[in-house]
Amino acid sequence: MDETTRSKYRAVIGLEVHAQMLTASKAYSSDKNAYGEAPNSLVSPVSLGHPGTLPVMNEKTIDFAIRLGLACGCTIREHQCFARKNYFYPDLPKGYQITQDKTPICTGGSIIIRDESGQEKAIGLTRIHMEEDAGKSIHDIDVYDTLIDLNRAGVPLLEIVSEPDLASSTEAYNYLTEVRKLVRYLDICDGNMEEGSLRCDANISVMLSDANTFGTKVEVKNMNSIRNVQRAIEFEINRQIELLESQQTIVQETRAFDALKGITVSLRAKEAANDYRYFPEPDLPPLHITQTKIAEIEQSLPPLPRNLFLKYTRELHLSEYDAYHLTDQKSIALYYEELIMITPHFKAAANWMMGEVKSYLNEQGVDIQQFPIDPKRLAGLIALIAEGTVSHSIAAQRIFPIMLKDSREAMVIAKEQDLLQTTDHEAVQRFIDDVLASNSKEVERYRGGEKQLIGFFMGQFMKISGGKVDPKTANQLLRSALDV
Repeated sequence: MDETTRSKYRAVIGLEVHAQMLTASKAYSSDKNAYGEAPNSLVSPVSLGHPGTLPVMNEKTIDFAIRLGLACGCTIREHQCFARKNYFYPDLPKGYQITQDKTPICTGGSIIIRDESGQEKAIGLTRIHMEEDAGKSIHDIDVYDTLIDLNRAGVPLLEIVSEPDLASSTEAYNYLTEVRKLVRYLDICDGNMEEGSLRCDANISVMLSDANTFGTKVEVKNMNSIRNVQRAIEFEINRQIELLESQQTIVQETRAFDALKGITVSLRAKEAANDYRYFPEPDLPPLHITQTKIAEIEQSLPPLPRNLFLKYTRELHLSEYDAYHLTDQKSIALYYEELIMITPHFKAAANWMMGEVKSYLNEQGVDIQQFPIDPKRLAGLIALIAEGTVSHSIAAQRIFPIMLKDSREAMVIAKEQDLLQTTDHEAVQRFIDDVLASNSKEVERYRGGEKQLIGFFMGQFMKISGGKVDPKTANQLLRSALDV
């Protein structure tokens, strides 16, 4: 689509994110909550909806909902009740879903993202409510039949509903990235979209740029990655604009995203709220949450990614790039938090985390919990460099690999391997004399104007000295000798 046509319209996007909670059991029964078990092995009369069975509230789901609500600045509702949402799915045996309708546990709040220009933007939240998941219909194993796995039926969900504040597929991508990061920091959901534990429905409409009324909303489902959410929204925006440009009507409907073809396809007409026939759940008593309970949970919250980002950029004066990558994973951020409690060299510590440490983790395919160097030993290595005791190259190439294999301190290794930098001026001068004597032609070229050869001389010097001289000092002395 040409830019002129596209610029006539603006998109209005709201996302509904379903996060499976990391509880040991399901929302209203004692069935195990786990992924990857044999089909239909994690069921009971309760999750199968047998007559006479009664749901029992899993208190952990309430705690998790409050954690997320507090992290997003939501208002936590003290008095709540549950509702039945009635509709037919073959993988929902009861024929209804226990959810929250009129009294969601969390309302308001926001999630801060970056817009397309890199500026911060607050995406408002309409509500966060608790509900249970349906089972899973599997269409690609049997040629003739749809297979049903009810292990997921009854798994606790948090549905996070945004305001229609998103204006592009990029903003939607950034929003989902922040949601996933947040639920992982809070330890309430693993965020694995490929396993279905974090799922997203997108509500998309377009309107003329100067219009005041929203266009017809279309919902897109069946997206199994953040990238596919972005692709589906981008396609749907273009599809709707093309319909309007050709004087056609946009139909309110539910569509699916075909990731292979990169298109959305119609599934069914969009249901209205009254199609679900909500009514109060008679088998669960109303829920009352005290301010004491909310305060206790608030005290237990871990450091949150945005707070850490602000701390690193404003207090530690790291770049936004450094802060973003340090807070991308909770485990990395917590390791760095422990590290900066020991060392005052915040920038150097960040460089090591994003350089040598992450390289090792990626090469070995492990998480920071399996990293063999604890923060105290890494801080010791950083201190040796800061003090000029060893060079960074020697630390990275010679000392760090040994520290990965045993538990010795950096100083012990440096002494044992004879890697400590020398301050003996006479020794340094001998190294310089050897370099110049061995490379007389290059000396002539340098003095003839090829100043870039200083890099060559530095390489030769570090080779002869074994890297035991401070590079800055060596560079200065080499230049002095060459510029005679």
